[in-house]
Amino acid sequence: MLPAYITHPDCALHEMGAHHPECPERLGAINDMLLVKGLLDYMHPYDAPLATPEQLAHAHSSLYVSELMAASPAEGYHKVDPDTDMNPFTVRAALRAAGSVVLATDLVLTGDAPSAFCCVRPPGHHAQRDAAMGFCFFNNVAVGIRHALTRHGLQRVALIDFDVHHGNGSEDIFRGDERVLMCSIFEQGIYPFSGENATGPNMVNVGLPSRSGSDKFREAVTSHWLPALDAFKPELIYVSAGFDGHREDDMGNLALVEADYEWVTKKIMAVAERHCRGRVISCLEGGYVLSPLARSVAAHVKVLIGAD
Repeated sequence: MLPAYITHPDCALHEMGAHHPECPERLGAINDMLLVKGLLDYMHPYDAPLATPEQLAHAHSSLYVSELMAASPAEGYHKVDPDTDMNPFTVRAALRAAGSVVLATDLVLTGDAPSAFCCVRPPGHHAQRDAAMGFCFFNNVAVGIRHALTRHGLQRVALIDFDVHHGNGSEDIFRGDERVLMCSIFEQGIYPFSGENATGPNMVNVGLPSRSGSDKFREAVTSHWLPALDAFKPELIYVSAGFDGHREDDMGNLALVEADYEWVTKKIMAVAERHCRGRVISCLEGGYVLSPLARSVAAHVKVLIGAD
């Protein structure tokens, strides 16, 4: 039984114009690195399905979903916010991205895969219940989590978000949902300019100053995340895996390196072994400079699939 690697060619068709950092080449760089490292030999490939309206409705309002689909342009671009555009293929790519986490949830909870990595785009953790923003259209991880809660009957699910940007969309969707513990670390004072004040007891937010580096990041995980996760005892762990905190990525300035992503994944897997039989589902979020993105994902996936 191999860990799942879920992606789809449709995810590369969405693009937001020349020189946009959230580009289709991100997925190719990751896939090539995992292939070169031999990690894909230890994973079972799956095509991401299209999320259904019912699945999306667990995390988004039906009105928002219908309006977003209606806004899909026949050609060119439709601007959603100053940094986020739709092209004719965006909706299909976004449906694949959300569907990937639904499939991962089914595979892991039925025992067909011990863990899963969803190599998809567009990312999702800025997408709120009623709004697209920050390169995100559907909140992929939120759709998967609500599928686990609604269709599989789980009672305690953890969401870990180590993207350099606060996952405001995930917080918006899960605020006050006692079945979900959200643990996040992000850089203070950058987009989306939120997260400093937790919005409920199920939110463990740690904002770090610019240039915090490895020691401060690891201290935050050890002091804040791990005690909360052990007290919560999750039945399943999801990861919003953003790698834009890398010191070579100019979207943020946390000054992390590949070893930090390897280390935090080991900590996550240890929690999963203690409480949920090692069941972890990870989904790509940020990371925009191709080489450090690919190297960081490889460091993360190596641990996630037990190949370290």
